[in-house]
Amino acid sequence: MSSELQVVATIPTDPAHREAVQAGLAELVTATRAEDGCLAYAAYESTTAPGVFVTVETWRSQADLDAHMQTAHIARAFEVLGAALVGEVAIHPLTPLA
Repeated sequence: MSSELQVVATIPTDPAHREAVQAGLAELVTATRAEDGCLAYAAYESTTAPGVFVTVETWRSQADLDAHMQTAHIARAFEVLGAALVGEVAIHPLTPLA
């Protein structure tokens, strides 16, 4: 079994802040993809729930994800998102069923 870690995060924001959120997430994606241990990182907006953004991530290990959460670009993303959030950011590390 692979030791890679799959993660999905949901980010509920006020659609009125859409452009600022998109810009902040674009910066986050670029910086995160350059991290050691990041195997894949992409951000999306829900087509059925405007303002809900989702990141889909693959990390080499839990340690790499933990290091990611301590980076300056994560802190910056939360600063940008702060005023736009309308709920909690939910980070979901995933366990395969089969």
